[in-house]
Amino acid sequence: MSIADSILPELEQEAATTKRVLERVPTDKLDYCPGPKAMTLGQLAYHVATIPGGIASFLNLDTFEVPDFGNPPAVGAAAELLPLLDGSVAQAKELLGQWDDARMLATFSVTNGGKTVLAAPRIGIVRSIMLNHWYHHRGQLSTYLRALDVPLPSIYGPSADENPFA
Repeated sequence: MSIADSILPELEQEAATTKRVLERVPTDKLDYCPGPKAMTLGQLAYHVATIPGGIASFLNLDTFEVPDFGNPPAVGAAAELLPLLDGSVAQAKELLGQWDDARMLATFSVTNGGKTVLAAPRIGIVRSIMLNHWYHHRGQLSTYLRALDVPLPSIYGPSADENPFA
């Protein structure tokens, strides 16, 4: 089994969990923002839906220049989220499936203004940014939903609203 093949089951499992969270995002609350330094619900939900494919696409390069993140994109309707997630996960699976172990172990670099700010084996970036970063923001999204009194699905076990073990 290749390194990439060992990541795909986790990607698929977490995509299903992410789908359950994104299904709860209310269209009428997309402008909700918990504070001046935070993204809106629409921006955060867009980010969560597009992380896997977005990260995989820049990992397909050998070096990635940090963009000006400026004003993050947002969805205009919650109905946009699941197609975005499906496309993003499909893109990530397609790209990961093309990478042999040598490519996964090769150094990937992130630069800012031409200066290297991160250099690590591609598999390390897959784990820390494509996956862990995704889970982090999905958790952040769940706190937005909780603040809006939206019932939360089970993520890794029972939530206060849903118990898959009952």
